[in-house]
Amino acid sequence: MSAYINQEVKPFNATAFHAGEFVEVSEADLKGKWSVVFFYPADFTFICPTELGDLADSYAEFQKIGVEIYAVSTDTHFTHKAWHDSSETIGKITYPMIGDPTGQISRNFDVMIEEAGLAERGTFVIDPEGKIQIVEINSGSVGRDASELLRKIKAAQYVAANPGEVCPAKWKEGAETLAPSLDLVGKI
Repeated sequence: MSAYINQEVKPFNATAFHAGEFVEVSEADLKGKWSVVFFYPADFTFICPTELGDLADSYAEFQKIGVEIYAVSTDTHFTHKAWHDSSETIGKITYPMIGDPTGQISRNFDVMIEEAGLAERGTFVIDPEGKIQIVEINSGSVGRDASELLRKIKAAQYVAANPGEVCPAKWKEGAETLAPSLDLVGKI
């Protein structure tokens, strides 16, 4: 997966369900701001609504730091609308839900489970230039946590704004960072 770091997002075109409408989304929409492309296996399942609901509950925090979220599954945009309209948890979602029925986007990000026609639980953080900065793939049975994702994005944003500094493990906004140098070697 490290091969993806600093790579530009491959071209795609898709339809999303967003704010009660069907809208077109492409890789160009990921540029100019920080974005999260959040793959999940399928609508109307078990772990997926807990993850998407957690993101919905934290969406204002992501927006506050200039991050857009794009949820993606191999379901259609019509299925996303039906799920949104029938589930209290999914009904809270105000970020775009992209349909990827052909699997093009899932293949672009190398998270397609070919034999199942579903996407892995992949999380990709994209910088404003459209380059991937964080990649995380979870087992299908392990859900993700929006607060941990938010922490990682804040670290990525900090490092991008402060060249020469790095964020150590468990770094939180406002905490000390490190400035790698010869003087630090063997002293951490």
